[in-house]
Amino acid sequence: MLRPCLHMAKLTVKDLDLRGKRVFVRVDYNVPMEEKEGQMIINDATRIKETLPTLELLIEKGAKIILAAHLGRPKGTREPSLSLRPVAAKLADMIGRPVAFVDQCIGEKAEKTVGLLQPGDLLLLENVRYHAEEEANDPGFAAELAALADVYVNDAFGAAHRAHASTEGIARVIAARGGQCAAGLLMERELKFLGDELQNPAAPFVVILGGAKVSDKIKVIDRLLEKAQTILIGGAMAYTFKLALGLKVGKSLVEADKVDVAKAALAKAESKGVKFLLPTDNIIATPVKTDKLNKKGKPVIELRDERVNSAKDIPDEAEGVDIGPETIRTYSEVIASAKTVLWNGPMGIFEDPRFAEGTFGVARAVAKATAGTGAKSIIGGGDSVKALNKAGLGDQVTFMSTGGGASLEFLEGRELPGVAVLGDL
Repeated sequence: MLRPCLHMAKLTVKDLDLRGKRVFVRVDYNVPMEEKEGQMIINDATRIKETLPTLELLIEKGAKIILAAHLGRPKGTREPSLSLRPVAAKLADMIGRPVAFVDQCIGEKAEKTVGLLQPGDLLLLENVRYHAEEEANDPGFAAELAALADVYVNDAFGAAHRAHASTEGIARVIAARGGQCAAGLLMERELKFLGDELQNPAAPFVVILGGAKVSDKIKVIDRLLEKAQTILIGGAMAYTFKLALGLKVGKSLVEADKVDVAKAALAKAESKGVKFLLPTDNIIATPVKTDKLNKKGKPVIELRDERVNSAKDIPDEAEGVDIGPETIRTYSEVIASAKTVLWNGPMGIFEDPRFAEGTFGVARAVAKATAGTGAKSIIGGGDSVKALNKAGLGDQVTFMSTGGGASLEFLEGRELPGVAVLGDL
């Protein structure tokens, strides 16, 4: 069974009296950026937007707000392209009030800037990962962060599966001296939808799993087999299952060493009476090596001669790149009858328009079930969210998680360090 909700009674920002208090808020501002004319430009501000309700509530409550986040993987060095300064400007623009920025996250300069804050003011600290001590969850570094605040709020679900100084260590320090540690509104929503709502999902409960690897999802599959009526499989992981059934998969991406794991999942589904559907047709293409090299100096492989393959086996020279039209129809019919849908992982290489129809077809079916029969649709982060946004359907589902790895670990029933450390009601 899924573990009882560990988080059911966590303190949230709604429960706290924060007037005049220094509130350290860990947010997930790890936003995609690119350089344009010597400036770092934010490509997608979704993660900033998701934190606005929490920040607006903190402003209303008269808190002095200190925001901390990481950006990229600077590995403990000051990498200028990974500075959060552009994020401060973007946040100010989105929230319609000034956001101060300090190019440190600990030390005298940070302390002085925090000391100048008035109730309702916002300050963003520099990238916590400029310090190697962040990922090492160094107690000294956590104590320096904690020195800036009276209260700790975690609104970074996407980083809650990491026991880092700004997600876990700081909360221990603040709690040890009697300070409160609470969930932000976004964190609260994540725990509600990925936790409470999936404790006793309304049936039929349909789970859609895609992506490259069975190994990434096997623990999730194992847990969801206790709850789901139907599991729909897409993406490259489908080929490992096909291999487990003794079918030929050509040059498709597979995990040959996970065939036993796939067999065990199929056997468990059968014993539980769970329908476990694999694609009945695929879009296949022939991979061709070219003379071009990618950024890593490896030959670029081009996928050519894309076509529908309705045979059980995939030809030796071809690889599966998406689910086919018949599978889209079958999966869409199953989704149409669902009362609860959980979707994690694309159906194919949706970044290439030629191989996006499977993922977009499923996205349309999920949006339709949500609008039509009032199904609860929960999207488990990462590429599924990207695909829904790309299909223009992001606002037509019940909930989209902001966590990739965190969503998966939470669905596996693991305790997330960044959640466990928050105060209980």
